[in-house]
Amino acid sequence: MKLLRVGTAGAERPALLDRDGTLRDLSGIVPDIDGDLLADASALARVRTAADTPAVLPALDPAGLRIGPPLGRIGKIVCIGLNYHDHAAETGAAIPAEPILFFKAPDTVVGPEDTVLVPRGSRKTDWEVELAVVIGRTARYLGSAEEGLAHVAGYATAHDVSEREFQIERGGTWDKGKNCETFNPLGPWLVTADEVEDPQALPLRLWVNGELKQDGTTADQIFPVGEVVRYLSHFMTLYPGDVINTGTPAGVAMGQPEPKPYLKAGDVVELEVEGLGRQRQELKGA
Repeated sequence: MKLLRVGTAGAERPALLDRDGTLRDLSGIVPDIDGDLLADASALARVRTAADTPAVLPALDPAGLRIGPPLGRIGKIVCIGLNYHDHAAETGAAIPAEPILFFKAPDTVVGPEDTVLVPRGSRKTDWEVELAVVIGRTARYLGSAEEGLAHVAGYATAHDVSEREFQIERGGTWDKGKNCETFNPLGPWLVTADEVEDPQALPLRLWVNGELKQDGTTADQIFPVGEVVRYLSHFMTLYPGDVINTGTPAGVAMGQPEPKPYLKAGDVVELEVEGLGRQRQELKGA
């Protein structure tokens, strides 16, 4: 299923994109697309039944209708740094022995076509297309990567926008370069795990002003999705509605020759993970 949320920011309602590409209203079936829904087998069954007979769901006119983040009430966003072999190589970093972790606050999340704000004083705002993983079952102390995959509810396209000076040159943790306002566009869809045959075989691409910058595949991940979920479950409890950003392939501005083409107000970024939908953001000053 392709689940999404539509409407003005803060007042989104749940929706479904049916097999014919028609947008359908789910608000008569479930109150929202969130962790409570993903953890509730009976509620998900109602949605699946409706998806199999989409005519029972009112059609929505997509014209002028904002697409919001496909997940509401996100618990936490755990991010994996340097998780692609080619990205580690382009930045001159050693291959990590264990996953590198940082966090993004849920309030960084915006819709896939919402404006991204370049922070005041920023000189090094960068792009990162990523596969986002959404947890559907409480995970703690998992024993295998297979168990990790069994706890995934679905997948989405994510843009891990980053300010490299704040992240690397200002001391402390990476978090200060990752948590600026609007720095995590998510969506357009939450695609349920049953529709993603192999999360390690997904092409990812990103364009800036129409120029292809990133063209990678999740097959290049150092730590694959199931292992990431397993690993994290030994350091924190993962709950339904938590999100994991699983890293970015090569092609970020930080890895380019000088002068590095960091983002500025007026730039347009487009990105996609194959099968999970496409994003487009215009950048403006904060």
